[in-house]
Amino acid sequence: MAGHGGSRVSGAPCASDRATGMAYSVLAEIGRLLEALATDGRSDAIDLRSLPLTDADREQLLELLGPGEVTAELDVAGRSTVRETAFAGVWWICHRGADDRVASEEIAVCPVPSIVVSHPADISAAARRIQQTLSESTPGQAEAS
Repeated sequence: MAGHGGSRVSGAPCASDRATGMAYSVLAEIGRLLEALATDGRSDAIDLRSLPLTDADREQLLELLGPGEVTAELDVAGRSTVRETAFAGVWWICHRGADDRVASEEIAVCPVPSIVVSHPADISAAARRIQQTLSESTPGQAEAS
């Protein structure tokens, strides 16, 4: 079709603008994982980059899951976005590399994604930093807090 002004056909299914029905397959799997979380407390994830999703499938899945109440953005070795969907326990997580390209994308089915949970060592370090800040302040400022 090239050179005839027709639409360009891509061999890569992810570049297609047609929905294939994969969004409903992924939604069904999310439903199974959510049921396991509800009954057994078992967390799991679906690697969206490993699936043959078209752009239209991805958009359809995003629409089917809908927006939730929580969004978190992290900046650790690239930008990551954690978005709760309209279904409690279902999170859309996207990690971008230093060049801002999507490095990984997954649906996590869990109470809280581990990427946003503070590590115990970081919590201990934060407590020490607060104590240091307080000890370095003048007595009047420390008491006023």
